[in-house]
Amino acid sequence: MRTTVGWQADPAPTLRRVPVERRALRPDDLAVRVDYCGVCHTDLHALDAHDGAAHTPLVPGHEFTGVVTETGSEVTRFAPGDPVAVGNIIDSCGECAMCRCGQENFCRAFPTLTYGGVDRHDGSTTLGGYSREYVVRDRFAHPLPPGLDPAAAAPLLCAGITVWEPLHALGAGPGVRVAVAGLGGLGHLAVKLAVALGAETWVVSRSPAKGDDARRLGAHGLLVSSDPDQMADARDRFDIVIDTISAPHDLAACLRLVAMDGTLSLLGHLGTVTLEVMDLLVGRKKLSSAGSGGRQATAAMLDFCAQHDITADIELLPSARVNEALDRLRRNDVRHRFVLDMSDLD
Repeated sequence: MRTTVGWQADPAPTLRRVPVERRALRPDDLAVRVDYCGVCHTDLHALDAHDGAAHTPLVPGHEFTGVVTETGSEVTRFAPGDPVAVGNIIDSCGECAMCRCGQENFCRAFPTLTYGGVDRHDGSTTLGGYSREYVVRDRFAHPLPPGLDPAAAAPLLCAGITVWEPLHALGAGPGVRVAVAGLGGLGHLAVKLAVALGAETWVVSRSPAKGDDARRLGAHGLLVSSDPDQMADARDRFDIVIDTISAPHDLAACLRLVAMDGTLSLLGHLGTVTLEVMDLLVGRKKLSSAGSGGRQATAAMLDFCAQHDITADIELLPSARVNEALDRLRRNDVRHRFVLDMSDLD
């Protein structure tokens, strides 16, 4: 075993600095010095569900960038000093139909998650990127393209790939009209990616004040969801609606925006939803969802972001302020993604 230091829920939801044990390197492993780690809504959900007395330790964090410090004996793709990026999946069975077609995120045996997962070799619980070192199988680390700021690129490994997956699968591009509901960590990256793909892109928000921000990100305009006239005028307009709203909400309003044969893709709230089938039937509309992405899609997304200079809009904080970041995220007091600088763990 090797020991580093990180931020562990003890007790939840408060994180405190503790020693964190990492496994000794296997032949296909990398040791990565974690430099920057994004703070995701998933981290809040994990902390809310965690009971330190009854569960194994929880170290959150599943979107990070850093530098390789050591490699296993069989690693050929990476060398010490290489900048890398790691997302929310660190292993899969590699044998099922989903893994064979490059969708390890849908592994039939369930992918091994960056934290709160079960290691496929020794059965231990995975501990996340709110730490100074991470050990990961080399196949699930990605070279960080030159030119991408490593701090602002960290959220691409979760928020970025989560919105890239449906945009790419649904054919966002020239001649396609895209609406993005919600302008938070997921939404602002969905706007940037849709615009760069060439789609006519709009933001849907309750707040008229989001108009300037939407246009700054490249959107063609803002639809104010609390304005009945605007929503009525936009009925059946969009081929793709990317719904990034994390709180439970009525889907009918978003479905009314979807054009004939178009798709509403739910990314923010993954709980139970209720809808009228007639809202799908009229216009042959489709309801879908997506989550993360496989290795091929993640690599393609990183290359695309490097070509188009796309990174997240972030507020960078020293990792010692992690509890402040989580508290502000609960109150939606962030624009648009918190990233932790892990160098203060040295």
